[in-house]
Amino acid sequence: MTAQAHGAAVDLSMDELEQLVKRVKALGASASDAEVLEALVASYGYLTELIRDKQTTIGRLRQMLFGASSERTEKVLSAAPAGPAAPAPPRPKVPGHGRQAATAYTGARRVAVPHRALRPGSRCPHCRGTLCAKGPRRLVRITAAVPISATVYEQERMRCNLCGEVFTAPAPTGVGEEKYDASVPSLIATLRYGTGVPLYRIAQLQAGAGVPLSASTQWDLLARAAGGLEPVLAELVRQAAQGEVLHNDDTPMVILAFLKERRERPAPGGDADERTGVFTTGMVARWDGRQIVLYATGRRHAGENLLEVLRHRAPELPPPVQMCDALERNLPPGLPTRVGNCLVHGRRQFVDVVSGFPEAVGHVLEELALVYRVDEAAKAQGLTPEERLARHQEQSGPVMERLYAWLGAQLDERKVEPNSGLGKAIRYVRKRWDRLTLFLRVAGAPLDNNLCERMLKRAILHRKNSLFYKTQNGARIGDLYMSLIATARAAQADPFDYLTQLIRHASEVGLAPGDWMPWNYRETLAARAPGPGP
Repeated sequence: MTAQAHGAAVDLSMDELEQLVKRVKALGASASDAEVLEALVASYGYLTELIRDKQTTIGRLRQMLFGASSERTEKVLSAAPAGPAAPAPPRPKVPGHGRQAATAYTGARRVAVPHRALRPGSRCPHCRGTLCAKGPRRLVRITAAVPISATVYEQERMRCNLCGEVFTAPAPTGVGEEKYDASVPSLIATLRYGTGVPLYRIAQLQAGAGVPLSASTQWDLLARAAGGLEPVLAELVRQAAQGEVLHNDDTPMVILAFLKERRERPAPGGDADERTGVFTTGMVARWDGRQIVLYATGRRHAGENLLEVLRHRAPELPPPVQMCDALERNLPPGLPTRVGNCLVHGRRQFVDVVSGFPEAVGHVLEELALVYRVDEAAKAQGLTPEERLARHQEQSGPVMERLYAWLGAQLDERKVEPNSGLGKAIRYVRKRWDRLTLFLRVAGAPLDNNLCERMLKRAILHRKNSLFYKTQNGARIGDLYMSLIATARAAQADPFDYLTQLIRHASEVGLAPGDWMPWNYRETLAARAPGPGP
């Protein structure tokens, strides 16, 4: 590969770059600086391989590096040289923007403020009428604090000047010997794996507020708490295996320990088929309106990780519907599933060539937009999977048949060069047509894999902010917390409260993890709460 140094090109192989990292370490660089440099070298090698790949277009490379911009039909076509397409119907305004109502602050502490002089049933001071109760006027007052606070209890001590006995005031009621409350590791996990804040940034914020909490201490708390959460993750895996629809996909990840193993491997002449890539797999299981989100980081591909989940599936259940992109590595080896391919991936083949074929691409996007409008209407009306299937067969089926015939005519009638960008997009879609149209034959089959890709953004956010995992164990703990946080959010539960309760009741969780799922843990807590006294 070629690097630029002071205006001159310098050719360096990956081995030479790794040797450079070793020399920098030998000069006394800190461990954190050396880890960052190693990750940068690995990222540079990955980027170079992408550039060498003839299938990687400049547009696709920009998407990988900076994220994809909007692919809405009107925006894609308006950017094409041929100018804007016919205006799409106006979209309804998305609710939720602007000021928040007082009722939105569900986590706020609420203080009842009675009237100082009047009560319901009192006489009106103005007209001598009778006052009746009315809903309260709500004032919202918001204050700020550091994420993690501390209290220092200074227990008074006295020493006898004759016998030397020391007498210490007892700690206040409810203050135990444990230094860190269960809420501390749960908040660290929520910040780290829920919002992508690295531990060293949390440490900097805490130190500045006078409540120091080093990155190593934070990691110790996370690792210690993870042991009590393992039974919950195992139960989530077991329940996910029974799902009716399963989504899966991969995103690249970096584990520094694997880079070290590769450098220390005695090599050339080793196994040429040995896998060196590292991935984070996202999996989403759906059934009965519930979602379970799972993550797995390592050298396995998405299909192999899905296979590990489906090993727990009840044998009497039929094969699940699987939604993924068209890569064969996404399929569980040796295990049948009813596979549907992502319609958005097929659509993206045309989006990528819109600059050269604006009219043809516009036709394809408008036809697919009709299908998505049918699906949106079915969701808005709350149709059952069977009703949704019937609606798609009635309204989307003719659209897809018309589109398939049009695509075939472009190649059969020589309207499009088969090896052009548009020709390749057409061949991609026609080759996978049965899997792309599974939603027309199977109840509950989704149109695309967008759900899983949204869940993978959590792992991508981690990669952007932290660059890497240090060890496989660190990746395993990260996967555990990400899985619990994402599943709690999908169940409309507060991830911070959920993790706190799991850590606080770790002994009970281990005995019956099924009672501590994000959708039922509140009922479990209520059942265990002591009743009112006599």
